[in-house]
Amino acid sequence: MRTEINERLVRRNRRIAQWLFFASFGILIGAFFLTNQQALNPAASTDTLMLLLSSLVLPLGLVATLVSVRMTNLWIRKPRPETALREGLKGLSNRSVLYSYYHSPAQHVLVCPQGVFAIVTRFQDGTFTVQGDRWITHGGLFNSLLRLLRQDGIGDPSHDALRAAQHVQKLLTPLAPTVEVKPLIVFVDPRARLILQSPLVPTLYAHPKQQPNLKDYLRDLPREGSTLTPEQVRAFEAATVRG
Repeated sequence: MRTEINERLVRRNRRIAQWLFFASFGILIGAFFLTNQQALNPAASTDTLMLLLSSLVLPLGLVATLVSVRMTNLWIRKPRPETALREGLKGLSNRSVLYSYYHSPAQHVLVCPQGVFAIVTRFQDGTFTVQGDRWITHGGLFNSLLRLLRQDGIGDPSHDALRAAQHVQKLLTPLAPTVEVKPLIVFVDPRARLILQSPLVPTLYAHPKQQPNLKDYLRDLPREGSTLTPEQVRAFEAATVRG
């Protein structure tokens, strides 16, 4: 299997996550000194500029911290989705191609003999139940508050996967109008626990030793399904990757 990763985007977002971490840390330190300055110097507490700064710096630091944590989860946290998918798909046909971070909101697009798939991934390591298109996160109130601080809520994977498939379908229609893009949800952290009750979108593990996993799911599909010809693959890459 061939892989194409938008390394430029990955490097940029990793740098942004690192910059945000240091910036948020600096802002919070500044807020701490401003607060102490007002406590130690009563005259400063009446200064309009000091009051304005102290009222803005702490909320700004908190927002920057939350954004930094979210960016770190998406672009630095391991296992990396592109790596987990590549490892999980080892042994797939050499006619397969995995594109990562070229077709947002589709994080990953897989073209293989079984078809074309828009894949959204989740890095969370908790326990989740999916009933149709309804997602339930287990863990109680304390874990909910912790997830808010860690910025690792599950969101709505089914909606995201369907939206990703629709987007890739629009890109493919001029090149291959008869090919249907199918949505998939893949959890990349092997510590995740899934309780699947007739999910609307196939929900799988990336790790090949867990069930159901992505590679086994694909191997069970018929190979005569609608997919791209080599010429269409080259045209798709020229239009959406190489450009």
